Amino acid sequence: MNWLMTLRIALRALGRNKLRSFLTMLGIIIGVGAVIAMVAIGEGAKATIRSQIASLGTNVLVVLPGTLTQGGVRGGTGGVNTLLDSDARAIRQEIAAVSFASPVLRRQEQVIAGNLNWGTLTQGVAPEFQQIRDWQIESGRFVHDGYIESAAKVAIIGQTVVTNLFGNDDPIDSVIRIRNIPFRVVGVLAGKGQSAQGTDQDDTVMIPYTTMQKRLMRITHVQSIVVKAVSAERVVEAQEQMTALLRQRHRIGPDREDDFTIRNLSDIAEAAQSTARVMAVLLGSVAGISLLVGGIGIMNIMLVSVTERTREIGIRMAVGARGRDIMMQFLVEAVVMAATGGGIGILLGIGSSEVLKLWANWPTLVSPSIVTIAFLFSGAVGVFFGFYPAKKASTLDPIEALRYE
Repeated sequence: MNWLMTLRIALRALGRNKLRSFLTMLGIIIGVGAVIAMVAIGEGAKATIRSQIASLGTNVLVVLPGTLTQGGVRGGTGGVNTLLDSDARAIRQEIAAVSFASPVLRRQEQVIAGNLNWGTLTQGVAPEFQQIRDWQIESGRFVHDGYIESAAKVAIIGQTVVTNLFGNDDPIDSVIRIRNIPFRVVGVLAGKGQSAQGTDQDDTVMIPYTTMQKRLMRITHVQSIVVKAVSAERVVEAQEQMTALLRQRHRIGPDREDDFTIRNLSDIAEAAQSTARVMAVLLGSVAGISLLVGGIGIMNIMLVSVTERTREIGIRMAVGARGRDIMMQFLVEAVVMAATGGGIGILLGIGSSEVLKLWANWPTLVSPSIVTIAFLFSGAVGVFFGFYPAKKASTLDPIEALRYE
């Protein structure tokens, strides 16, 4: 029996029980669709991380208070106040490999404008923060040295804050209140969209860091220092010199650990992408279980089909069909069922990822390689779970099969 005839018989057999065939394929459809959608989410997260890191530049470093313990957990989080704004000035002035450095303080605050209020991330920054993070000003101006020296009550607001507090009105020179303290809006940031972590970068209010220290938080330390090296090639040099300078400034002896941690964006990107990879593998593995369940469903239905068609098998053997012909017919039926389910599942997975991208604003990226692997795997599931029913059909005794009612 040639392959074309075997395929035709398999399609005819599946067509006779359309609903049963579809329900059998449903496990494969859901499994393949879920695998593609879940991996697309992971790949989208990795792509977003790469683009965000590229937009920030690979020459950005972050200084955090506290040190890394074994296992990578920063010690003393929340209780370590080892960084000062003078550390940022020293880094900027004394290290030639550094072009900009800015103290940073962050806290979620309720911002009020008129009778409207909005919860947003309030950041205390220095003028250099604009160059480090490549923030563009849509209107007005950014923080400058005069605002820093006087701890001025001025604010630069992001697009999301503008939309929620001012709508279509021009917010420049308007007054907003944070902790019942009035701030004059002097600038509006250009839109940036979502960050690599999926947070809205435009949902922010920036004020002078000295204002944040004295008027909102009543502290003298800073939560972090962001630094921009002269170039990506000099990041390691800048990191080494910063470490030496801060150890000297903090009077850390040679036998003591650093009371700070310096991270560059390459380290952060690697950690974030590693997390995204683990997430993609876990999600894909969970979805892959559906494929196995679908394969078991195919095996069950094929066993039922062998029982139902026992007499047909006996007649075919009586007129000359060999055992391998019978086996091939049932194996092809299982593979066709699994491959068809895989094809529909691919369309479902791609469609689901597009829906997530458009409606949930979740970054997704469908990889051609995972589509190919998912389709081939669905075919392999058909072969694996179809083999036993096909083997059983091929070993039936023709005489006993003809007697079967």
